[in-house]
Amino acid sequence: MLFNPKTFRSEQDDPATRALLEKTIQFFETRGKQQLKNDDRDRVWYTEFLDFVKREQIFATLMTPAPYGGPASRWDTARICVMNEILGFYGLTYWYTWQVSMLGLCPIWMSPNEAVKQRTARLLVDGGIFAFGLSEKEHGADLYSSEMALQLGADGKHLARGSKYYIGNANKAVLVSTFGKVTGGERSTEKGDDFVFFVVDSQHEKFKCVQNVVNSQSYVAEYELHDYPVTDADILTRGRGAWDSALNTVNVCKFNLGWAAIGICTHAFYEALNHAAGRRLFDHHVTDFVHVKKLFVDAYARLVAMKVFSRRAADYMRAASPEDRRYLLYNPMVKMKVTTQGEEVVNLLWDVIAAKGFEKSMYFEMATRDIRALPKLEGTVHVNMALVVKFMKNYFFKPGKFPDAKRTTDVGNDAFLFAQGPTKGLGKIQFHDYRPVYDSVDLPNVHAFKKQIRELKILLLVASPSAEQAKDFDFLLILGELFTLVVYGQLILEGAKLDGVSDELVDQIFDFMVRDFSKFALQLYSKSSATWRQRLLCRRMIRTPVTNDTRYERVLARDVYSLVGAYTMNP
Repeated sequence: MLFNPKTFRSEQDDPATRALLEKTIQFFETRGKQQLKNDDRDRVWYTEFLDFVKREQIFATLMTPAPYGGPASRWDTARICVMNEILGFYGLTYWYTWQVSMLGLCPIWMSPNEAVKQRTARLLVDGGIFAFGLSEKEHGADLYSSEMALQLGADGKHLARGSKYYIGNANKAVLVSTFGKVTGGERSTEKGDDFVFFVVDSQHEKFKCVQNVVNSQSYVAEYELHDYPVTDADILTRGRGAWDSALNTVNVCKFNLGWAAIGICTHAFYEALNHAAGRRLFDHHVTDFVHVKKLFVDAYARLVAMKVFSRRAADYMRAASPEDRRYLLYNPMVKMKVTTQGEEVVNLLWDVIAAKGFEKSMYFEMATRDIRALPKLEGTVHVNMALVVKFMKNYFFKPGKFPDAKRTTDVGNDAFLFAQGPTKGLGKIQFHDYRPVYDSVDLPNVHAFKKQIRELKILLLVASPSAEQAKDFDFLLILGELFTLVVYGQLILEGAKLDGVSDELVDQIFDFMVRDFSKFALQLYSKSSATWRQRLLCRRMIRTPVTNDTRYERVLARDVYSLVGAYTMNP
């Protein structure tokens, strides 16, 4: 299940995909870990990587939808996931320039402006990178409060004024998709009709790159537009279309963050395992210590769960249609749940690797820093949880019927992602019944988890949050954590069958799922506003996982310790 550069084989059979993924791996392995670390420490702009991207047409092939690019170009979520994982594996900064280019491209591909789309395709071939000008210094991503203004003029000539903040790639982007509001001229007075997306060039004389707002290898810009000339040909969308493309862009791209976390955790896992296996303390190998075994098994189980869930969630991204919008639940969970699980995995590994994790020669030192960033990008965990909670009622009590989502590795162009339409109506989205998925598995810890789910549903039916509790976001956040665990487990079970994960490993995964459910149930129980009935049901949710020494030792030996020495990055 874990990505290994030494043994990697693309699941997609087309030669172009296989070649570009393998060449990307070779690029980093040839540069080696020391150069990777030196560039990170010295905050070197990644010119060599971007030259490689242009030479091998990496971004042009992977981020140009089929109608606008060459024969191998398509927006294929399957191979995009793999590239996310590879770039995260070698360094978040390389993933970041890819991620923010994708953010900048989505409003363009979602727009009806065909001329800009054709121009963008040519710029990608030329090796251009892109940026997404949404956030502002004082308002963050609060679109209603945007102060970027596009002053409408006569004959289709307009002027843009304002600033944006925390915009990756904006120092070098050939196009920056910029969100703002129109002022002056003939415009609608209806609320929301004044939103606008337009493109600007970061090298234009009226574009001022003020500063890099972070202290890292990546460039995260504050920029200003000083009467920047914009024509009708530069406008992507207006009104509700601009609003929807802003939110739908984030819907597409926040999915990438979970995959970056998987890449980071995988590299950190290899490094921690190799270090522990080669170290003796008190006349014992570190890997023989009981607590170290448990840390590694838990870290591995959580990491495999992250990947199985994300692979299955990608299936629903690709199956999406106007009638099937289940991805809008699973997508934010890849951003929110998988990235926070990534923090947990690194914490577990850090307890093994200890002080070694601070050393400047270790990839791990980068991992401990970068894994913290992902839950905080493209909407915080809290923002995404608020979105997820909206789906809880229909998920538990109003299931719909849908065809089974196919395996994500099929070659295809995922055109619906750029035609998602209005972002309203989330409360009407339905999901397939989760119960048959859980009932299809006969494993002790899955049975224990099902009992916890039952108590949660009873709580929602007979002790649902009061009006006051519903205003307490911390209360809803804990309730949302319990809900997301149910969804997390469902897709893990679906994906485990497709990925060939052994029953023993699945049961070990649900060992930590039972523990995590109990942890959040205790937190809800401990809320001062919890009623006696809610506390009673929370107590019933608190359970001990079913232990099995044979299962545990087999997972440890077969799945975890068999990876000792499996991968070490070229020096």
